[in-house]
Amino acid sequence: MRTLFKGGTVITGRGPKRADVLVEGEKVRQVGRLILTPADRTVDVEGCLLFPGFIDAHTHFDLDVCNTTTADDFTTGSRAALKGGTTTVIDFACPNKGESLQYGLDLWHKKADGRTFCDYGFHMTIDDWNESIRAELPEMFRQGVSSFKMYMTYPAMMVGDRDMYWALKELRHLGGICGVHCENAGVIDGMIAEKKAAGLMGPSSHPETRPPYLEAEAISRLLRIAQAADCPVVIVHLTNEEALKEVEHARKRGQKVYVETCPQYLLLDESVYYAPDYSQAARYICAPPIREKANQEVLWRGLRRGEIQTISTDHCSFTLAQKDAGREDFTKIPGGLPGVETRGELIYSYGVAAKKLSLAQMCRVLSENPAKLYGLYPRKGVLAPGSDADIVIYDPGDSHVIRAEDCVANVDYNPYEGFVTAGGIREVWLRGRRTVENGKVLDAVPAGMYLARGKCGL
Repeated sequence: MRTLFKGGTVITGRGPKRADVLVEGEKVRQVGRLILTPADRTVDVEGCLLFPGFIDAHTHFDLDVCNTTTADDFTTGSRAALKGGTTTVIDFACPNKGESLQYGLDLWHKKADGRTFCDYGFHMTIDDWNESIRAELPEMFRQGVSSFKMYMTYPAMMVGDRDMYWALKELRHLGGICGVHCENAGVIDGMIAEKKAAGLMGPSSHPETRPPYLEAEAISRLLRIAQAADCPVVIVHLTNEEALKEVEHARKRGQKVYVETCPQYLLLDESVYYAPDYSQAARYICAPPIREKANQEVLWRGLRRGEIQTISTDHCSFTLAQKDAGREDFTKIPGGLPGVETRGELIYSYGVAAKKLSLAQMCRVLSENPAKLYGLYPRKGVLAPGSDADIVIYDPGDSHVIRAEDCVANVDYNPYEGFVTAGGIREVWLRGRRTVENGKVLDAVPAGMYLARGKCGL
């Protein structure tokens, strides 16, 4: 089956260009103005923008956390991803301390295989370090896992500085890369104890016990450890100016550092935690927390300058009933927000349309850079001959209001309720198949493919 997308503007990391796209089977065959190859069907995309399928390299589907399980599993989460133009997610396989990496990978395959509507891959969490874990790493690479994650907070998941150093050295040797959640666990625990002693148990204590400078301190410490290990690293979900300055210092030393941020840090501010209604405030609990408004422009500027390479979502969704578990104790509110369904439209609307990002920059941070960083390029992240025919058809004239009732994610609220988009996603194609049309996910059966990934790094 040959499909010709005619009359649109193709968006690449170098800029937009008027071009038609010919798809044959699952692959892009030609991109150009005068495509003479006959097609079985023609899709009129006049006036629309054609992006390569978006990649969300930071999701948490079907994750047990905080005595509950995320509201979205791989079925509902991947349907929400597709609706939002995300054709590939990279989720986190998370073995517990004492469990093998292979056990964690097998468990995540059981959660995802045959249940996922978009294409998918896995990062592997390293929350323990010993000779057995070290010996497993080459097998993870053989099975297509070339990126990893470590935590500097959460006792059940964090590793100490020594073990992080050893793990980074081993990953450097193997050619992998590691993303790190950076917050100073010890001081945060001390501040939490002080809040509890004072009886301050509401949601507003969450941001007050996780201030931006404790994120910046942990980033500084990580980057010195990475310097010692001579290993590139990814800072995941960076939120604030002080943290970004630590990255700048490391880059001036000659270190290779990649940075990810998320829509919640670009579009929301910490006032959400001070809503008088508990449920209204608790729904925004995430870590690191949403910051003061001044940080938004710092992050947008970092994206424009190429100092921040990717925008992921850290999609980790819970219902309002699940969030209610912390009504008497803010530390029991499960942390995380839904976001995979709205990311593309939000970044276009409040980035491109607001003249904070160019179309090329949006393509880089949502598609091209994550594909390159996590070993998927040029199969993913670009519309070029030989690439997968993952296409987001964006209609700049199709504006609408974001409402939870219109979303397909398995949650009963949306953090961006009432936000007005500048245009919207008309269609999404996954490997040459139309999977979304006018806001409706068409597939009834999951057809997502597991993606074994190669060498990481831009």
